[in-house]
Amino acid sequence: MGLSFTSEMQITLPDYFRGVSRYRKINKLLTINESWQEESFSHAKLLLRQMKKLEASDLDMGSSNSEHQVWFRIFGDKKPAADVPKYDSDEVVVILLSVLTDEQKVVLFDERNIDFSLGIKYSDSKYENRFRGCIYFENGMIVGNFRKINEELFPIKQINIPIPVLQRMNLKYEKAGLVIVTGITGSGKSSTLDAVINMNNEMNDAHIVILANPIEFVHRSKRCIIRQREIGDDVVDFKSGTKQSLRQDPDIIMVGEMRDPDTIRTVLEVTDSGHKVFTTLHTSSAVESIHRMVAEFPANEQDRIRLRLADTLSIVLSQKLVPDRNGRRVLAKEILNVNSSVRAAIRNKNIDEIYQMITQGKNAGMYTMEQNLNYLFQKNIITEETALNYSNSRKRMKQIMSC
Repeated sequence: MGLSFTSEMQITLPDYFRGVSRYRKINKLLTINESWQEESFSHAKLLLRQMKKLEASDLDMGSSNSEHQVWFRIFGDKKPAADVPKYDSDEVVVILLSVLTDEQKVVLFDERNIDFSLGIKYSDSKYENRFRGCIYFENGMIVGNFRKINEELFPIKQINIPIPVLQRMNLKYEKAGLVIVTGITGSGKSSTLDAVINMNNEMNDAHIVILANPIEFVHRSKRCIIRQREIGDDVVDFKSGTKQSLRQDPDIIMVGEMRDPDTIRTVLEVTDSGHKVFTTLHTSSAVESIHRMVAEFPANEQDRIRLRLADTLSIVLSQKLVPDRNGRRVLAKEILNVNSSVRAAIRNKNIDEIYQMITQGKNAGMYTMEQNLNYLFQKNIITEETALNYSNSRKRMKQIMSC
């Protein structure tokens, strides 16, 4: 790539900071030098372009723990890049600060972390290249992670959601209800939700409010008018944004993440008021998702939350990205399509019985993670080892595979 810094950029940050108040430190960094800012941002753009060339999902850089190298995650594996030069700590600082606004730099130094989105338009690109960034401190040094946001949406058919489930995600067929997409970080939750939002955008005349931190894929209004509000810039937090959306005449509300009891409570209240709500959780199965939501509350509130969840829950889709036999990644998922039996199990505190209901719910579009992994194995898409390693229960996985 031929990246290099001029010698005058070799500033020593500890000396630079000595005897300077916190805000003066920030102000000095904001105005280091216009030529340094321009060159640093050019380097950031080249590194992010390299992500696209390598088909990498993530980029990490900064601190001595990275061996001064730039690391890329490619098809699930994170390794240092062979064809990108090493950067010392000072160079990393000016590269990372070059992508932030002055206000974002203040947040970074105040909170020691900032999450943000970044759009870059290259001359040879049809679309704006978008990234989700996280810059933070580690061992007193500024480090950063960038995640590539897909330039185009996955077609909803490519996700292979069964028709009975897909219809319940469509405002045309079901006007209210809570849809939860779950999985660990990097499991493709946002991509799935974006595809579902796009389906509604193309098939319904409605109003969609999206609350995100940060905004990743930028949706364009088609048949729906879409409002995208970023936490921090447009609204204080998910709870406030969800409550405010009720006064904005929405048909669909997408809440980027249920992070805390207040947000969970608000999401359930909004859904109970007759809206269609999509959101995410960091859980690996449908049963765990229900347990997690109830357990977030003190004992004296859990019965009420359980009853409200039974009344509002519509779909839980839990997903993982697992390595296929070609070294790429394929989507594995578990789907719960809530029916009267599932609602009764939630109300009566028999949540663990729901797993068996999923295994027997094929006609309603339901299957467990183990059933779907076995399907991928039987189709020779993944190996037996992969199926076992990514299952939620190795014992159940072995039982299914032995049948």
